[in-house]
Amino acid sequence: MTFCGSYRPSDVTFLLKCLPQLPFVDVAHKEKLIQTGVRHYSEMLSPEALPSPRYLEVFRSACVANQQQMARDCLTLAALIAARRSGPITLVSLVRAGTPVGVILKHLLGQVMGREAAHYSVSIVRDRGIDAVALGHILKQGHAPESIVFVDGWTGKGVISRVLEQAMEDFNRQHEVSIDAGLYVLSDLAGTAACAASSLDYLIPSSILNATISGLVSRSVLNDSIGASDFHGCVYYDAFEAHDLSREFADGLVAEGIAQAQREGQPSPVPVDRARAAAISAEFLQSTTARHRITDVNLIKPGIGEATRVLLRRVPRLLILRDPSAPDVAHLKVLASEKSVPLMVDADLPYQAVSLIQSALDG
Repeated sequence: MTFCGSYRPSDVTFLLKCLPQLPFVDVAHKEKLIQTGVRHYSEMLSPEALPSPRYLEVFRSACVANQQQMARDCLTLAALIAARRSGPITLVSLVRAGTPVGVILKHLLGQVMGREAAHYSVSIVRDRGIDAVALGHILKQGHAPESIVFVDGWTGKGVISRVLEQAMEDFNRQHEVSIDAGLYVLSDLAGTAACAASSLDYLIPSSILNATISGLVSRSVLNDSIGASDFHGCVYYDAFEAHDLSREFADGLVAEGIAQAQREGQPSPVPVDRARAAAISAEFLQSTTARHRITDVNLIKPGIGEATRVLLRRVPRLLILRDPSAPDVAHLKVLASEKSVPLMVDADLPYQAVSLIQSALDG
């Protein structure tokens, strides 16, 4: 099925199969199943909770502090997309972190750049690739392969960028098309995105929340309930509708982006030094695995966005901050306090924050 979640139909079309409420797996048990190879992470969901009043207050403070930066980066990314695509544009955001960005880009492309854009949000899964059924559906709607632009919020270690490249190589070969596999993001920490507004590790406010900032849609699911002709699955959290911030957040960013464009004109993008970002990422991962005796690099999550995800839905071992007094990491300190996660300060950290996931082999 196709639906728009809690967004307007004109904002996005989710290409996901809505599933009944799954038997949720508690976080600790899920972590053990993932790390021992019994289940893949995409097969399970842990229950989501609404943010605490204290955490929600931090989120609103982050929006006030970083809305201008995020709007500027969305404008920059929209300008980059407009420059690299002629004719209609088909935004394909990656559920969930890419969804709010795609919604904002669609409206900025139309209202600031005067460019027609459609927006679909689809699933991509580490180790398993992008939803090929969803991509086939997009092509069947008459969208040209060359119009497609893949959108996400940020890169951490660059895993999803590489998964996307491999998946699209296979899809293009099988379907005899030539879809550009490049990923477009607001912030490219790993140096693996095809196009990015920046490589800064700053607090993208939408990274702070889960379903209530992403159309009330869960992380995507790929298990036995998904047939060969089905889209990847999700759960729609209708119980959270009274607390949803998805449209309010996106509308605020679009309004700020339009106001910036009216004041300052369209941005002149500055090229991101991908090679430098990639070198920093590689050096960081090598030193961190050695320092903390980590054998699985998947247990290291660099950058504010990835560190937040760990604290929201994994079993954290350690939160590392470069500067614990920095406003951008205030929400991480709240989460660490609420979940009794140890905090370490490392002034030489190349990112503002890093989370390490507890190994199932520990203890």
